[in-house]
Amino acid sequence: MNLSTLENALGHTFRSPELLERALTHRSWANEQAAKDGEKVEENETLEFVGDSVVGLVVAEELYRRNPDASEGGLSLMKHSLVRTEALAAAAEKIDLGDHVRLSSGEEKIGGRKNPAILADTFEAVVAAIFLDGGYAAARAFLTREFGELIRSATPQSSLDYKTLLQETLQANKMAAPAYHLVRTEGQPHDRTFYVEAVWEGGKTEGNGRSIKAAEMIAASKALELLNEKRS
Repeated sequence: MNLSTLENALGHTFRSPELLERALTHRSWANEQAAKDGEKVEENETLEFVGDSVVGLVVAEELYRRNPDASEGGLSLMKHSLVRTEALAAAAEKIDLGDHVRLSSGEEKIGGRKNPAILADTFEAVVAAIFLDGGYAAARAFLTREFGELIRSATPQSSLDYKTLLQETLQANKMAAPAYHLVRTEGQPHDRTFYVEAVWEGGKTEGNGRSIKAAEMIAASKALELLNEKRS
């Protein structure tokens, strides 16, 4: 597997290239190879788990540095707008990551290389590979380059209206609008955190924030992520 082209796009040369190979291995390909050869092949799902945390930390750090006076709710909304599936998939497309993913023949036939969920998951796995191979500084350098412009332009006001997006998504699928319920509050009156559930036909998510509105927005953003995963 020739990885030099991708390494150039990533700006990172791997000391352990097997990490990058694993990051590019979708479970469908691993299962297909195991069925053919009878040997277990490592896929990228656990790397996705690590990469999700690394992406979140880098984006949170950069947003805090650039918006020191923003509220927790505002920072949370900006962060969610940057790490949602669509944003990660777009970043993956910029470096032609889909061309390098190892997919099963079946997944290939149905357009897996353009599937936003697969692209986003693979992007997170690649971030994890960079992190494990080169440390936090290497992962941070890659992510700040890929997300730098978006992070610089992000404001709470420019963040997506997830509640409207969720309602439109459900309506497009002939489903009723979601309902939002305050589950609980924590903390002192001057420093409260609100927890809100978004509930719709067949699903439920929870968000939290310094205001009920911020908690609703985050619950709605998580609902959109869940619905996107189910469609993939």
